[in-house]
Amino acid sequence: MMNIRAVFAALLICAGPVRAEEVGEVGVDWVGNDIMIEAIADPKVEGVTCHIAYFDRGLFDRLSKGNWFEDPSNASISCRQTGPIKIGDIDRDEDGEDVFRTSRSIILKSLRVKRIFDEKNQTLIYLAHAAELTDGSAKLSMSTVPLYNSD
Repeated sequence: MMNIRAVFAALLICAGPVRAEEVGEVGVDWVGNDIMIEAIADPKVEGVTCHIAYFDRGLFDRLSKGNWFEDPSNASISCRQTGPIKIGDIDRDEDGEDVFRTSRSIILKSLRVKRIFDEKNQTLIYLAHAAELTDGSAKLSMSTVPLYNSD
């Protein structure tokens, strides 16, 4: 059987230029369900790294529920300054831009990390949310990085 994490990693590679680096894995039960923790460096803002945690369903859970190709939309994000901050050519409108995106099902659901620049308060806002083709999702998590003494 193909390893679910290997499939997820392949999807990450195909998702775009930003790659997540696995930094932790927490087993939550005896059937192989895990919480994965990954680091994502913002490709356009040097010195900012986000850590995202999400649920990875195990094989037994996929077999018992009959939903092979979908993971839950829940995710948590925390972003911090990890070096001198240097802002590149970022989207500065209120819609922001995707920093990271990966599939959470075959076609209908993706997990996104979006950056929005609050220029008035000199803060970068990072929003992790699910994007679902059918209903959308209210499951989200937000983190901010203040821009003190940055270029």
